[in-house]
Amino acid sequence: MRFSVNIPNFGDFADPRTVAKVAVAAEQAGWDGLFVWDHVLHRKHEGRPFGDPWMLLTAAALATSRIRLGTLVTPVARRRPQQLARQVATLDLLSGGRVTFGAGLGGPVEDEYGSFGDTTDPKVLAGRLDEGLDLLTRFWSGEPVNHAGWHYRARDVTLLPATVQSPRPPIWIAGFWPNRPPMRRAARFDGAVPLFTDARHGHVPPLDQVRDLVAYLRKQREDRSPGTPFEIVLGGATPGDDAAATKDLIGPLAEAGATWWDERQIQTDAGLDRLTPVLRRVEQGPPVL
Repeated sequence: MRFSVNIPNFGDFADPRTVAKVAVAAEQAGWDGLFVWDHVLHRKHEGRPFGDPWMLLTAAALATSRIRLGTLVTPVARRRPQQLARQVATLDLLSGGRVTFGAGLGGPVEDEYGSFGDTTDPKVLAGRLDEGLDLLTRFWSGEPVNHAGWHYRARDVTLLPATVQSPRPPIWIAGFWPNRPPMRRAARFDGAVPLFTDARHGHVPPLDQVRDLVAYLRKQREDRSPGTPFEIVLGGATPGDDAAATKDLIGPLAEAGATWWDERQIQTDAGLDRLTPVLRRVEQGPPVL
């Protein structure tokens, strides 16, 4: 199992210099990745400054040399695929091929889409997500792209340079379990980042639901090439000062099939977007199983 740190892109972490500080501390403490949120508006956290995730990750990339970097998660339906493709490819080049691309519908939908006059129809947004993911993978190849879809067009477009990682950066797909469609989408790519209705952000997911999810994903991937890596990314808050308790929390999830643990803050805690408590947990180091 590998271990990452998860931070929002608002509050203290709207400042790229602060995110770079967390990234350096994470790398020095032995963590394997740093992931940031991708919001333009989250009314529950209104009144705080927000930072652009790709600028934040650029600062993190310049300050580190080993840890993986990415968003958890980018709402592809809110972005123009060609612009998003350039941002990700540029970060992949800058970081020496350390980008992991997390994607999903995003939310809250009313905040992120409706507030700007965009549709909030989940079927339309899901269609944009699927078509956008297809275009991204083609743009990242550095080969000519022609596309005429329901939502996007591209006429003889070649975006260079291609991503450092070939054929592309790993793509992890997020969605709420036990909803099946997002996990079927995830099974087509490189990893799943499930959220659980019974364990909101920062809370450890129920073991029985994790087992059901892993069985479902393995079934969905039966037709894939044997041995192809596929990540199952779970997350929550662990007591960094109690190694035994942390092992008791995460060990069964690893045995059930989880391959990454994403260390998060409880979403309702005052320290969610504050540097001091996050840095304290980061400096304690990742769990030891």
